[in-house]
Parts: sequence; structure tokens; C-alpha cells
Amino acid sequence: MTNFEDREKSFEKKFALDEELKFKSTSRRNKLLGLWAAEKMGLSGDAAQGYAREVVKADLEEPGEEDVFRKIRRDFDAKGVDQSDHQIRRAMADLLAEAVRQIEAEAKA
Repeated sequence: MTNFEDREKSFEKKFALDEELKFKSTSRRNKLLGLWAAEKMGLSGDAAQGYAREVVKADLEEPGEEDVFRKIRRDFDAKGVDQSDHQIRRAMADLLAEAVRQIEAEAKA
């Protein structure tokens, strides 16, 4: 019975670590996405950092990433930034991969 319990605890621990990595990666991606979008809208410095924080907060509205996409889309439309939905979603995917790389590199350091 202890082998089964040990395996169960091991799976639970791995699940918790995977969820933590997913959360950190998504949050980091959202910050990077916010900085990317801020640059496209001509923001820099504190304004860009503030906008990136807004994007991170936008992800708390509902499960999934559609809330973040909608914020970026709405803000780009308001500022007249010419980026297609595909380009925004591509940036989201690319920046998620970058966020994972950054977090893994930090863990190794």
C-alpha cells in the first residue's frame, strides 16, 4: 500500500509543480505581451511597464487567454495599431515559449 501512496503523492507533487510553472509562464508571457503591445502603441518607460501590468491583470477576468487577447485587440483598435488577430495570437504563442525558456533558465541558475 505504501508504494501506491508514494506514487500518488509523487503524481500530486508533479501536478502542483506543473501548475505552478503554467501559472508563472502565463503571467510572464502576459507581461512580455504587454511590453510588446506597448511598444506597438508607442509607449515606453513607466507607461509601458504600467500597460504590461494592465495586461497581466486582464488575465484575471476569466479562465483562458481570451480576456488578454480582447484587451490587446481593443487597445490596438483604439490606438489605430495595424496588427491582425493572427499576429496578436502569434505573439502570444511566441512569447509564451519565451517565458518558459526564461523561467527554465532562471531555475537552472
